[in-house]
This record gives sequence, C-alpha cells and structure tokens, in this order.
Amino acid sequence: QVQVVESGGGLVQSGESLRLSCAASGRTLDSFVTGWFRQAPGKERDFVAAITWKEGLTYYSDSVKGRFSSSRDNAKNIVYLQMNSLKPEDTAVYYCATGTLYSDDAREYDYWGQGTQVTVSS
Repeated sequence: QVQVVESGGGLVQSGESLRLSCAASGRTLDSFVTGWFRQAPGKERDFVAAITWKEGLTYYSDSVKGRFSSSRDNAKNIVYLQMNSLKPEDTAVYYCATGTLYSDDAREYDYWGQGTQVTVSS
C-alpha cells in the first residue's frame, strides 16, 4: 500500500502562482511515477502532468505546458507541481497519484490522494 497526500491548494488571482506538494509513504518502492490530474465540477478527471521518480522525466498536457512544472525530492518522497500564470480555467480539484508506468490515463494509476482545491479568480 502507498499513502498519498496532496497539499498546497488555495485561492489565487489570475496570473499568480501556487505550488502543490504530493507526499507518498508506505511501499513507495513499487511506484515509479507520480501523475497529477485535475477535475472541475461536472467534468472528467484530466491529466495535467507526470514525473518519473528515477529519471525525473516529465510530461505535461498541452493546456499547462510552459506554465506548470513538476519536480521531485526522492529523499523525502515528495513531488511538487509548480503552477505559474494561473488562469480561471485551471480551477479544479487537483489530485496526485502513483503508478508503475507513465500514462496520461487515470486508470493506470494505483494510489490516489484526497485532492486539493485550486481556485483561480479573474
């Protein structure tokens, strides 16, 4: 089992920044990638970004490429999502999840956090 906890959400204005954290504990040796997803009210859960733990390879959706960046601190088992130039359309509950292989499909991830709300006002 892997326990995943997100933090760092909040209310910001358009153009501002936020940094989300995703802390993993438990059998983390079985997980090799952390993915970030978001879900707005009435919409599906969409892929945002992902990072592999060993190589630090990163992947981003087109909607956030150039604005968001993911990094990791392997010693602390924490993954970060730095979100810059936030827009109202970025408003959603943000989730992180761990998996064994990179994918932009939420079904490929095994362990999920509870989510953290990000609200961007115009």
